[in-house]
Amino acid sequence: MQEIIKLIIGIGVLLLGIPIGTFLTRVTKDEQKKLQPEFKIITILGIIGGFIGLLIGNDIILFSFFFIAIVTSRGLRK
Repeated sequence: MQEIIKLIIGIGVLLLGIPIGTFLTRVTKDEQKKLQPEFKIITILGIIGGFIGLLIGNDIILFSFFFIAIVTSRGLRK
């Protein structure tokens, strides 16, 4: 039961990454153009790190890296 609650909370936090990323995209428009390649690298590393957390069974690593990937991927939108 505790695992289900932790997963629900983790998914909720991941979903909060979408509006946070959108907000940061609006606030930092000038840095988006300059740092576009870095955003791509951070997003890819976040996805890779999330899958590593999934494979080793560490929820903190899994949700942390996926949150980073979600927030930075919102900056890649045009």
